[in-house]
Amino acid sequence: MLLGRTANGLYWMSRYIERTENMARLLDAGLRMALTRTASSSDEWNSVLLSAGAEHAFNQKHQEVTAETVSDFLLRDPANSSSVMVAIETARNNARMVRTALTRETWESINEAWMALKRMLASPVDQRELPSVLDAIKRETALIRGSLHGTALRNENFDFAQLGTFIERADNTARILDVKYYVLLPSIAWVGSTLDNYQWESILRSVAAHRSYRWVYEADYRPTNIADYLILNGRMPRSLAFCYLNISESLSYLEKDYGTRHCCHDTLDQTLSKLRVNSIKDIFDAGLHEFLIDFIRDNNRLGDEVAQNFRFY
Repeated sequence: MLLGRTANGLYWMSRYIERTENMARLLDAGLRMALTRTASSSDEWNSVLLSAGAEHAFNQKHQEVTAETVSDFLLRDPANSSSVMVAIETARNNARMVRTALTRETWESINEAWMALKRMLASPVDQRELPSVLDAIKRETALIRGSLHGTALRNENFDFAQLGTFIERADNTARILDVKYYVLLPSIAWVGSTLDNYQWESILRSVAAHRSYRWVYEADYRPTNIADYLILNGRMPRSLAFCYLNISESLSYLEKDYGTRHCCHDTLDQTLSKLRVNSIKDIFDAGLHEFLIDFIRDNNRLGDEVAQNFRFY
């Protein structure tokens, strides 16, 4: 049986790698949405902080919400435990702790990503350079994922890494959807407008789903279609359903490997049943916000139970 300390390191390594990419994608979406505004773009940047769960920490340090202050806080600020620089450094520290459980290629890709981002984010990023910096962050994390998937033995090490990736990804997608629905639109009058469509498009871009959505829905930006795609479509790599299918697979392998079923398996089954039974109409009728808040709570509980059941601490 894998030591809890090793399982913990692999799990959190993957969560923070995923978080590194998610922060870059959130900033990219904020940048695109801000460009649609002729007046103040502070609402868009504030929504980015909300999605990142960083509004309180940001307000303790900054008086004004601007592109410069938000991007610096989410990219470089050591006071922000989820900033890109802190996240990649935490991922690397966890990877170093479980170095013998990783392939050489995986460790080297993490270490090289950390060195590249440390150089890139050594000083505040000029706003003109922000798009290229965000692309570089996404590229570095993609290289880590590629090396892991291309070289890792599909054993318990891989399963704990997968759990970290998909619990973090599901949380991110749910938060982005919830913030979009309740914060980004300035008023009900904008619903269905060009601005509304552009904002939905930006959200799709933030979860790498813009082009694939158009393949399925032919660029018809309806809230129900987008919510259906990001919640219930099991083939879309950042949807809640896709994340939970992968979590289910990893927990099933761990149950077989250890011959033990834990309470985290029951929590998983409850969430999976909601994703399988409900249609998007059912979710909207009951309240999208309520569904997402319940999902985020249950997803957090699952993460806590995985840590307890497999003795991470």
